[in-house]
Amino acid sequence: MTQEIFKDSVFVLKNEMYRFAKRFVMSSDEAEDVVQDLMIKFWQKREELAQFGNLKSYALKAVRNECLNRLKHHDVKLGFADMQLHRSELYSMEVNNLKEHIIGFINQLPEKQKTVIHLKDVEEYEVSEIAEMLEMEENAVRVNLMRARQKVKEQISQLMSYEQRQISR
Repeated sequence: MTQEIFKDSVFVLKNEMYRFAKRFVMSSDEAEDVVQDLMIKFWQKREELAQFGNLKSYALKAVRNECLNRLKHHDVKLGFADMQLHRSELYSMEVNNLKEHIIGFINQLPEKQKTVIHLKDVEEYEVSEIAEMLEMEENAVRVNLMRARQKVKEQISQLMSYEQRQISR
């Protein structure tokens, strides 16, 4: 595999790998380290990568495994008591991290709604562009977007009322 082929087939996945890693390690620096380490490993094994049909799937599995390995290593270093404290801190960060909850809510949406809300609100495409990409009418895109946003809004409201009940106890 030449450097140009590597760049076009593997290196283009780095941003997606970073976002995926960040969901595991919750640290931008650590996520960057994971991606950088994996890119080095991929380059060293570039001839073997040709045997994998779906490089994106392989790369994301590698990110997941590397993140889990780092988290396990980190927990071992902390010791049992520190590990428990760390987990409770991670849990409280997760509860308070609305963005992570919203991503989870979006992932629970039906496929069309999930795709439309992602393309519009995350990737920032225009409704006309989304309609063209998904081969849908613009009105259908708007309806799916409205329904998706409404479902996410309802789930956020439920989450907030649940958290308020927990705080007031």
